[in-house]
Amino acid sequence: MSKVAFIGLGIMGYPMAGHLQKGGHEVAVYNRTTARAEKWLDEHKGSFASSPKVAAEGADFVFSCVGNDDDVRSVILGDAGAFAGMKPDSILIDNTTVSAVLAREITASGNERGVHVLDAPVSGGQAGAENGVLTVMCGGEMAPFERAEPVMQCYARGVTLMGPAGSGQLTKMVNQLCIAGLLQGLSEGMNFAVKAGLNVETVIDVVSKGAAQSWQMENRASTMCRGEFNFGFAVDWMRKDLAICLEEAELNGARLPVAALINQFYAQVKARKGGRWDTSSLMYLLAND
Repeated sequence: MSKVAFIGLGIMGYPMAGHLQKGGHEVAVYNRTTARAEKWLDEHKGSFASSPKVAAEGADFVFSCVGNDDDVRSVILGDAGAFAGMKPDSILIDNTTVSAVLAREITASGNERGVHVLDAPVSGGQAGAENGVLTVMCGGEMAPFERAEPVMQCYARGVTLMGPAGSGQLTKMVNQLCIAGLLQGLSEGMNFAVKAGLNVETVIDVVSKGAAQSWQMENRASTMCRGEFNFGFAVDWMRKDLAICLEEAELNGARLPVAALINQFYAQVKARKGGRWDTSSLMYLLAND
């Protein structure tokens, strides 16, 4: 078992850190809101660190799961950041969804310090984190990946090395683009069913057995139609992720017309005070036009 640091105890990081502790690892946690860390310590064995640097001191693996690019720079690269405390040959695993540009920047900085870096964004939402069945898509080198994979398995059902630094983040962008388009199509289909006077539950049962089947249909179609949007991944975070996708597309020349449009729809949801609703709330715009 390893000495582990976990930085960021949000909706995703809180249960992920818990699974690492349950996996037998010695876990030190850091969170900007101390009360959140104290709550975690009440539920799990471990220790609380006063800064990312202190949490990382002596750790074999340092995990981070925070908000955005600026947050990652602060907790990793700052004077009290994780790199300042990490020992040579240790491994940073950043589970935050950020830009591929930042992932490569963090990796280059780690190389200068003799520290390995894996960009390792996750998919599966809050439920996946709580149940320890996340999908992890990694960018980095094979040797540190092979060392880190068994540890990541504590909170995942699938951990895959996608390629060099930044590849994990690029793969997560693909994931978010696919989800956004699917949710808009599902919202339009469900709204159409309602307007047509069909029995929505029967429609869902029938079409989910055919080519339209998806995780989103099985888990969100019914709740969307009931106007329930208190599940999983928030609109504010999807808007952040789609902005990252659109920025990367400017660099690689990919055309993302649907993503750009759906990003505007999510901005409308946000304007209607739905920033904390989950991403299936695209249905709300159609049902309340």
